[in-house]
Amino acid sequence: MNYLKTIIFINTNKSGSSRDAIHSAEQLGYFTVVFTNNEKQIRQREEYTNVHEMIFVDTTSITEMRDVIHTLKSRGMDIKIIISFIDSNVHIASILCDEFCQNTTSSKAIEIMENKEKTRSFFKSQQYTPKFHIIQSEQKPSIKAIRSDLNFPVIVKSPKSTGSKDVLFATGKKQLKKHIAKLRTKDPNDTIIIEEYIIGDQYLVEAIVSNGTVQVAAIIKQEITHDKRFIITGYGVLLEIPYELKVGIDDVLDSVTSQLGIQNGSLHLELRLSTNGWKLIEVNPRISGGAMNKMIQAAFGYNLVEETLKLYLGDNPSIRNEYEKYVFTQYVVVSKKGTLEKVTGKGRARKSPGVVDVFVKPKKGANLTPPLSMGHRYAYVIATGESLEEAQLNAKNGANEIIFHLEDDDEDEE
Repeated sequence: MNYLKTIIFINTNKSGSSRDAIHSAEQLGYFTVVFTNNEKQIRQREEYTNVHEMIFVDTTSITEMRDVIHTLKSRGMDIKIIISFIDSNVHIASILCDEFCQNTTSSKAIEIMENKEKTRSFFKSQQYTPKFHIIQSEQKPSIKAIRSDLNFPVIVKSPKSTGSKDVLFATGKKQLKKHIAKLRTKDPNDTIIIEEYIIGDQYLVEAIVSNGTVQVAAIIKQEITHDKRFIITGYGVLLEIPYELKVGIDDVLDSVTSQLGIQNGSLHLELRLSTNGWKLIEVNPRISGGAMNKMIQAAFGYNLVEETLKLYLGDNPSIRNEYEKYVFTQYVVVSKKGTLEKVTGKGRARKSPGVVDVFVKPKKGANLTPPLSMGHRYAYVIATGESLEEAQLNAKNGANEIIFHLEDDDEDEE
């Protein structure tokens, strides 16, 4: 029997880093299998041309997925890795990889990074960990106890929150009680994290660890839009990084990876530079989603998800810069709810100076809403420039061309 070299992906988004990874796996010569619990993806199967086999399965159930994997193996598939580039599936993919493949990374480290409560507790003694208070699921919230640990404003969040979902901002007792009640109602069995609100510039650090050596793939300054949620709408890839900034980031990254015992793996940190030094907002065991892979490729010339796959396959990844370009990515959100009638300006955005990529997610008839999570960012424009400021201006000018016409939109078409 000729065994088919196979990579199994647990869930994928329709676009972004997770989809880029499937394309890269195909380019590397692997048979691609996607486990999905999304019925819409099964209905739209023809749109996933680089997925060689898509299987509908409960991706929260190790038992169900294990049964499917045994079936695939019996059909002659040589499963090299089981992996996920989706928030809540990285750990379960790694557990299955432990069982069926030669897993080069640490499932224990992934488990800690994937859960925000475990992250906070694991790094609680570190200077870069913000002050925090945990309310257990069976515990009655004590505002007095919280106030003894923290001053307002505070952040209230679920340990399983992803993409800014269930991350709430409280300026006083009344708002704090309301947010706690909201999260309790949503999931009574979950803990709730209350932590200090950090003021300062926010940076995203993409990194991979290969044979114990930490390599920084990109340092990106983030623009945050704060309305009902904290939504990142702008990303600027840094080329010239001030020495003190680089040293501070490297110190936190080295500490995180060494304490977690990561010898091989992919991760990204979100850090804020406060008056009290660097603070770790979160750490995730994967590349960021959305436009991140394309952004890094536009800035440096290499494909980070492809190099990540090589790492997990046991090969040596290469994240050497082929070139360096100033890159900025601007996301587009809407300011009101409505049903999408049409999108105009995509062509003008593509022709706008410096623009290298334009992506618009929703189709006619989709219900759009002001952002309550990162999933409510409906388009992005990636642009380059002679400086970061010019790249930013080019991206914003391109993004301004894109108009979502909603059902109650009275504006002219053009």
